[in-house]
Amino acid sequence: MTVPSAPASYQGHYAGSVSRFAAYAIDLAVSTAVFSLALAAISYAVHIVTGHNVNWNRSNVVVAVIFVLWEFVYFGYSWAVSGRTFGMAALGIRVVGADGSVLAPRRGVVRALVFPLSFLLFGLGFLGILVQREHRALHDLIAGSAVIYAWDARAARLRFLARQAELASPPQAHSAGVTPPPAPVVIVTE
Repeated sequence: MTVPSAPASYQGHYAGSVSRFAAYAIDLAVSTAVFSLALAAISYAVHIVTGHNVNWNRSNVVVAVIFVLWEFVYFGYSWAVSGRTFGMAALGIRVVGADGSVLAPRRGVVRALVFPLSFLLFGLGFLGILVQREHRALHDLIAGSAVIYAWDARAARLRFLARQAELASPPQAHSAGVTPPPAPVVIVTE
């Protein structure tokens, strides 16, 4: 019986539900922290200028609306500009066009605008991540996007090994203007 070997890299493969959820959790924590810090900075500035204390209440409708708008800006801008948010970058995933091309900015904004639909339908909009081969949620289908792994572990390990070899080279050769021969790089495959 032949056991298929694991792929050398997951780069370009569709991202799974755990990676996507973890990236979203990171993004929600980061965007909420940035929003809270912005509110604290505004409160402090108002207190310095006017001497009045401003208290933001989470049940305040104005704060809730501003927070929702901030979330649209956070996700929409990130997807439109780079195809990834902070959480996605940390986990090595990226949003691309459904055909694998770079995500057009318009599609990134559309994806952010329709993202709440997946929640509003009692979470059924996320079912496609679990059952489809492409792991596309409702907002991905509407925006014409897909989420893929964009981090190549093998290339990152080679860069790390090259950097380690560079740091291990003798310092006197560099100071004399002589470039030392490259150190051999040993690649260990598992």
